[in-house]
Amino acid sequence: MKRRLAAASLAAMLPAMLGACRNEAAPTDAAKPTVHVLTSLPLLFEEGFGLQPAKGEAATFLRKRYRLKPIDLPSQLPAGGVLLAAQPRALPAEELVALDAWMRGGGTLILLADPLLEWPSKRPLGDRLRPPVSFADTGLLMHWGLRLDAPDKRGIHYDQENGAIAFISPGVLVKLGGDCALEEGGWKALCRLGEGTATIIADADFLNVEAIRAAEGLPSDNLRAINLLRQQAK
Repeated sequence: MKRRLAAASLAAMLPAMLGACRNEAAPTDAAKPTVHVLTSLPLLFEEGFGLQPAKGEAATFLRKRYRLKPIDLPSQLPAGGVLLAAQPRALPAEELVALDAWMRGGGTLILLADPLLEWPSKRPLGDRLRPPVSFADTGLLMHWGLRLDAPDKRGIHYDQENGAIAFISPGVLVKLGGDCALEEGGWKALCRLGEGTATIIADADFLNVEAIRAAEGLPSDNLRAINLLRQQAK
């Protein structure tokens, strides 16, 4: 079932961002901003035991525009950097403290937290490297005054009025307190914590543009949304 998102909501998510992304040329390597990546998804490397670069459209798009640096733990982040955390695995308590402190010190976080991941995996059930079906919050969002609920209905949800930014069974963020502002529909929150910011999106499947296109014949507007990072990367 499709859910129409308000035009104001989409505009708030993609501030100026999106400009003329479709026709922009990819920057040279020297000009690429650095984005650190913490993810269980095949955004940097194909699933398996090798280091074969991921071939998906989102991975290709990101590599052309950013210097992507994988990390295993938030304690590895440089001060004032940018982190794309896409359906990360559960973190120990000390690393959650490190992530919170890094953000409050001026870090920029884009967190894709999916309560019902539908991204297919070649890894067997029970494999610790398989992406978790549900975002392992372990108290982080609640610390920021948010709760992540599972979707009430599954399927593709997208806005047709401002370019089809699509989601696959997105969750719902609920404000419990704190300094986070929710967008209409609860699929996105912007948190200003200390000197840093966090953009939290209750879906990680929207990076799986191939699956969305196969289901809906959708144009590549999701890749334009990914370029939100360009406005935040330093």
